[in-house]
Amino acid sequence: MIEMFINGESRLALSGEEKAIFNPADGALVDSSPEGSREDAKLAIAAAATAFDEWSKTPFARRGELLFAAARLIHDREKDLAVLLTKEQGKPLREAMKEIRRFAHTIEHYAGMAKTIRGGYVPLLDASRYGMIIKRPLGVCGAIVPWNFPVSLMGNKIAPGLLAGNTFVVKPAGTTPLTACMTAQIFAEAGFPKGVFNIVTGPGSTVGQEIIENDLVRKIGFTGATDTGRSVMARAARQIKRVTLELGGSDPMIVCDDADIDHAVSAASVGRFFNCGQACLAVKRLYLFEEIADEFTEKLVAKAQKLVLGNGLTQGTMIGPLHSSGQLQEVDEQVKDAESKGARILLGGKRPESSELQAGHFYLPTLLADVDETSSVVTDEVFGPALPIMRIKDLEDGIARANDHIYGLGSSIWTRDIDRANEAAYRLDAGYTWINSPQIIFDELPFGGLKQSGLGKEHGSEAIDYYMETKSVVCAKNQN
Repeated sequence: MIEMFINGESRLALSGEEKAIFNPADGALVDSSPEGSREDAKLAIAAAATAFDEWSKTPFARRGELLFAAARLIHDREKDLAVLLTKEQGKPLREAMKEIRRFAHTIEHYAGMAKTIRGGYVPLLDASRYGMIIKRPLGVCGAIVPWNFPVSLMGNKIAPGLLAGNTFVVKPAGTTPLTACMTAQIFAEAGFPKGVFNIVTGPGSTVGQEIIENDLVRKIGFTGATDTGRSVMARAARQIKRVTLELGGSDPMIVCDDADIDHAVSAASVGRFFNCGQACLAVKRLYLFEEIADEFTEKLVAKAQKLVLGNGLTQGTMIGPLHSSGQLQEVDEQVKDAESKGARILLGGKRPESSELQAGHFYLPTLLADVDETSSVVTDEVFGPALPIMRIKDLEDGIARANDHIYGLGSSIWTRDIDRANEAAYRLDAGYTWINSPQIIFDELPFGGLKQSGLGKEHGSEAIDYYMETKSVVCAKNQN
């Protein structure tokens, strides 16, 4: 069993209970993890609170050195971590490797910012006073991480937060706790003091709620479904806790009649089918100018037909399974709903027939045309390999339909016209817009959603601000 990590030690749950973790590709037992409770979470929070005093006094340069050391160890063990991640989550090994490297890169990025943190100085507030602006860490922070990217999304929270001087209690998703727990042990090996980085495994209804409600926790970083985010925000509001919420998305992709079709087709395929479509930030609604719709659709179908489904550890696998039977059922119901409202299934729309894949939660890459926009594949978030394709008259039509949604996470446009590109970049209701680019996230740029896609920013220097207090100080000159 891979144990949780509290106050610098690997531990079982106080109750002794554990939970089995199964591979979504074949149902095989991977390992087990402790089934923690509120009492386990309280121990971790208390350890983080005790560790905060010394950690917050640690110089930024030293925090950066420790983050660099942890990143180096992550790189050294990336293969083992990636294999474990594939087993518990289901994604192909090459995607798991990318996630582990992304995690290490994020840690390195914030380590590199250690000597750039600044406060402020205002020289003449009036004739006898000057001002200072001081940055201070918040205290104990909680991070609640989902199952689709259980390591990299944890890194988005702990990297800027640890650099800022906070301590952490992390709750990974109940079905993907193993790799996260291994990283906590690696951070301890890198030299992080006891209690600075803790991981408690267990249900959201107990461990998660304790982290959200405990008086000692001053900030919650949450990634997950919008409905759950609302609940997190409401509970955190009782104590006016800081929150950063990265929630659902239904990213539109607009392809104009002057676009580079081949590159846009490739971006649409990767943007929809990476991680079996299980990403908040992913192409989920495709809007094509009439003039290029037929050509684009034909090429996209041909490309998606070549995608190979299989166990993530099998060489040549390009798409793994959905993570759970619930995800499989949800995606299938969304596709059936669209079909009942007149959509044509151009590709997929069902489980694969191969006997080798029947034990896993596999679903064929699915493309839908003539989609009624009241269908749930358009109105709701689709967390799986199904993409609705809609035709638009012009850019105005495309922007209007793209923005007609509760979500505002990501978006993209493909055009050779700089005026069209600038118009879309300004007007699309999304926290991130790509122009002629696949949906690749960069640590240098702030990331966060608009509307019901979230609150606050991760990545960029802005993320550090969400883990620090800004305090103003007025200093009077000596009157002698």
